[in-house]
Amino acid sequence: MTTSRLVFEVARPAGSGQPLVRSAVGPRAGILTLRRGQVKTPVFMPVGTQGTVKAMTPEDLKEIGAEIVLANTYHLYLRPGHDLISELGGLHKFMHWDRPILTDSGGFQVFSLSPLREISEDGVTFRSHLDGSKHHLTPEMAIHIQEHLGSDVMMCLDECPPYGADHGYVDNSLEMTTRWAKRCRQAVSREDQGALFGIIQGGVYPELRSKSAAAITALDFDGYALGGLSVGESKKEMLDMVAHTVALLPSDKPVYVMGVGAPEDLVECVGLGVDMFDCVLPTRNARNGMLLTSFGRVVIKNAKYARDQRPIDETCGCYTCLNYSRAYLRHLYLAREILAYRLNTWHNLYYIINLMKEMRQSILEDRFDNFKKMFYERRQDPADTGDDNGLSDQPQSHLSEIF
Repeated sequence: MTTSRLVFEVARPAGSGQPLVRSAVGPRAGILTLRRGQVKTPVFMPVGTQGTVKAMTPEDLKEIGAEIVLANTYHLYLRPGHDLISELGGLHKFMHWDRPILTDSGGFQVFSLSPLREISEDGVTFRSHLDGSKHHLTPEMAIHIQEHLGSDVMMCLDECPPYGADHGYVDNSLEMTTRWAKRCRQAVSREDQGALFGIIQGGVYPELRSKSAAAITALDFDGYALGGLSVGESKKEMLDMVAHTVALLPSDKPVYVMGVGAPEDLVECVGLGVDMFDCVLPTRNARNGMLLTSFGRVVIKNAKYARDQRPIDETCGCYTCLNYSRAYLRHLYLAREILAYRLNTWHNLYYIINLMKEMRQSILEDRFDNFKKMFYERRQDPADTGDDNGLSDQPQSHLSEIF
């Protein structure tokens, strides 16, 4: 299925004549070429649920180095509507973003935001979280919406079983996800549309992850996503499933773990060979006053920062850290000034995007293991945790940026 709409090249490590090849799992750097530009991997995609990354302009995102963003099919379908966006020239023109956009299928939002839903072989019937109106989403409809949005990377419709679902339920669910994936593939109307990724499910059952990986890769998608992770399972369970599944995937296709964005998780998953990530954690935590740094997390509302004239992170080169003190940021946050959300979000996204760049460079220079060692050595015990509203440890997978 791979066409010129997506080309994925694994970069060569410095000083080596051989490309990085996946023998089992291991870090790799690559270049993903899409219709609207190149994306260097590993990459983190800021979440722009409703056609905007909250508190950031497209120009801001470019300045901090974002090469691709994520938008949400479910929310844009409900408001303002995919037909209207298409009529106005597509999502890129609508949101003034000329770089690649990945859209998720909307499946997770249907299952997580709509308490009244009915799943059938045909699709899922649900009620809008906005007005209670009834809708029916099929695999074909999910592709139709994403094509109308003008997505550069589309995702298949899948069912994401809740954490704790029994083996039988997860098995039946992944089989339906496979059947839906076939229908999504057949629903692509033109070969010059966006690339299409299949989604591998299977919960925390290794044998079901293997079964799903075999079935989905047999359909030859442009790339592969690992779904159903960071939804309540332990960190060990998540990383075990990532390691197990990545080793089963083709080495010439990009691998995307959905909904993972904590710095430690990014480092671990990159070490396992994952290429693409998205999560609301950096932006949502920013709006809740939790700032990400090279030495750990900072809860900016804490009283100890009231007279602290240092930047958030003295090693950070972002606009916020170059211009504003912890004391001022604390004042803005406690006063609920809009500028607090903007400056905090700028910093958190800059930190995450720069972290990905640093990992990529370490892979190219064949020193990722040393990078990882230094990453953990720099991080102190998070003195501010316990006052973080639980945000740092909560599962963030696919949580939409609607609040």
